[in-house]
Amino acid sequence: MARQNFDALDLNIMKMLSSNARKPFLEIARECNVSGAAIHQRIQRLTSLGVIKGYECLIDPAKVGYQTCAYIGFFLSDPTEFEHVIERLHSIPEVVECHYTTGKYDIFAKVHARNNDHLLSIIHQKLLMRGLGRTETLISFKEVFNRHIPILEHSKEGE
Repeated sequence: MARQNFDALDLNIMKMLSSNARKPFLEIARECNVSGAAIHQRIQRLTSLGVIKGYECLIDPAKVGYQTCAYIGFFLSDPTEFEHVIERLHSIPEVVECHYTTGKYDIFAKVHARNNDHLLSIIHQKLLMRGLGRTETLISFKEVFNRHIPILEHSKEGE
């Protein structure tokens, strides 16, 4: 998909919503010195273009009992089984992200588990599947930071 061109209002809206998705449209309008209708219209346009993909409630996994975060790299024994492996991974609720990658792994996934024993049971009971050669698991000790992509001012392509 081609990169969209955004004006200053679009960029301000994206910055405000990415820092606080619950910010009221009227508050955004006041800060941008435009009408609430204009903000509503812009957000609808950004949503219909697929720029704004949705809004989410971020829950701290550790505070709801998921103490272990791991990244698992998958090596496929049979590349024609890619879709089957993806469907199977999608059916496992503890798999919260999945990426088709270049480099060392065919697929890279993020998994949240209650503890290391639960992670081991996910690996042994849920991840053994047709088309999968082997996996490599990296356990995260602590998430140091997690942020949204920067919304850049009118920058030149490639900067």
